[in-house]
Amino acid sequence: MPLTEDLRGRLQELIAADEVVLFMKGNRARPQCGFSAAVVEVLDGLVPSYKTVDVLSDPEIRDGIKELSSWPTIPQLYVRGEFIGGSDIVREMHGSGELETLLGVTAKPVQPPSITVSERAAAAFREAAAEAAPGEAIRLIISPRFEHELAIEAPRKGDVEVEVAAGLRFILDRMSAARAEGLRFDYIEQGGQSGFKIENPNAPPQVQQIGPGELQARMAAGPVRLYDVRSPQEREIARIEGATLLDVNARDEILALDRDTPLVFHCHHGGRSQQAAEFFLGQGFTRVANLRGGIDAWSVEVDQDVPRY
Repeated sequence: MPLTEDLRGRLQELIAADEVVLFMKGNRARPQCGFSAAVVEVLDGLVPSYKTVDVLSDPEIRDGIKELSSWPTIPQLYVRGEFIGGSDIVREMHGSGELETLLGVTAKPVQPPSITVSERAAAAFREAAAEAAPGEAIRLIISPRFEHELAIEAPRKGDVEVEVAAGLRFILDRMSAARAEGLRFDYIEQGGQSGFKIENPNAPPQVQQIGPGELQARMAAGPVRLYDVRSPQEREIARIEGATLLDVNARDEILALDRDTPLVFHCHHGGRSQQAAEFFLGQGFTRVANLRGGIDAWSVEVDQDVPRY
């Protein structure tokens, strides 16, 4: 879409409306994508107020701001009329302290987190770091969704360093460090496979993936709130006895329940039910499960009388 003078004027007015303006998907209270949520998290920790512009509500604004900034993605941050960048740049600047300087705020000190590493995990880390260059260490990145990444890198400005065992160092950006307190690493070998097991007590509740056998055991032990997110037409073809179709009425009934009520969702193969489970997790429910493989896996592993389609 060409950037007309009228649209350019609208965008410039929005940019000038506040010292800090974030063009994002959703708004400050309800970001609609992980990248927008990450920038909101950074800004919330630094400045008491700022303006957000929801690009999803106006396609002209969404396309126009990309054209104006010559930047292809959303979110986009402006400070005092100057384009700063997108999610990755904002997080890097925050990690180094540059963003605080730009915003004129004092960076809050981040204490090195306490991280526990089992002997087996420490041995695996030392093996991985054996060929590291001088000065390099194990970088631990913890995303806003508490996804954990590991790499061998040199420290950067603003990094927090933690000695987790004799001769074994972790480096973390400041946001990852704030999410790492109490983190525990172990190294597991099972079924011919091996890898790190990470337990982070700061992580919010996640959707639990359960197999057909576990669901069957739960149902045998007592009533289970099991919801079918498929269409009524699919439900006519095959169904799990005891499952409730997730329609508007069922959704409203769920939302009226205590937030610690166990919920289980299923669909054909597990994709749609995962989305439904994440929705209710976002509504504050803490014990939410998704049937791995959906009703198709149930038909194969539990009840072959349930038709496959």
